[in-house]
Amino acid sequence: MSILISYPEAAPESILASIGTRVRNVIDEFMASLPEANRLTSAERRGMIARYTAVLEGNFIYWMTATYMAVKSAKARPILLENLHEEVRDAHPAMLRRFAIAAHAFPTDTDALAIDEDLTEVRLFFGRLSGVQSVVTMAFFEGFIQKFMAYLASLAAAQGSSEMEYTDVHGVCDIEHTEGLFRALALEMDANPPNEDQDPFEGIYLLRALIEKIVFNRAQAVAA
Repeated sequence: MSILISYPEAAPESILASIGTRVRNVIDEFMASLPEANRLTSAERRGMIARYTAVLEGNFIYWMTATYMAVKSAKARPILLENLHEEVRDAHPAMLRRFAIAAHAFPTDTDALAIDEDLTEVRLFFGRLSGVQSVVTMAFFEGFIQKFMAYLASLAAAQGSSEMEYTDVHGVCDIEHTEGLFRALALEMDANPPNEDQDPFEGIYLLRALIEKIVFNRAQAVAA
């Protein structure tokens, strides 16, 4: 079920609070659904890490770049650019690759194909270059990654890995990134509010389906 927000009738602060609450709820609900890492088989842990890597290594910077291109607010763009600068400067994709290799979970063609359909839907969504929708989606994803890092690290540790630079860095920096994206969202909503028929949470539903595939490797309906 989609949730539409009437932008002209609601105060900007109440809209932002509503979006923030929904984002936090979706993240918390998903985190509560995760299986206990120590009850997973080695193959299940490997697959989860591999599918996560197949999605994040080649797509996160692309999604953030698309979001940067989509926003119209001149004040929001530096916030997104700072995030991109850090991702590129510190070579976060290389950091993730080291993490996956150390956990014996480098993605195979099977891993990549498992997430291909849902990943394509997310790519097409960002390709529409809708400013508010894109920023909401990235705020959700940064918030999810920050919460997910401890769990991802526990999967890798159970695989015998001690290479935790990726999870250590993102468990900290993504707190600031999430806060920054909500600041960018407030600025973009003021400069470029979406049409009333646009669901601000559309990208979250698509990403949630993709995350479900990463974790469970099965399609699941996403409750709104």
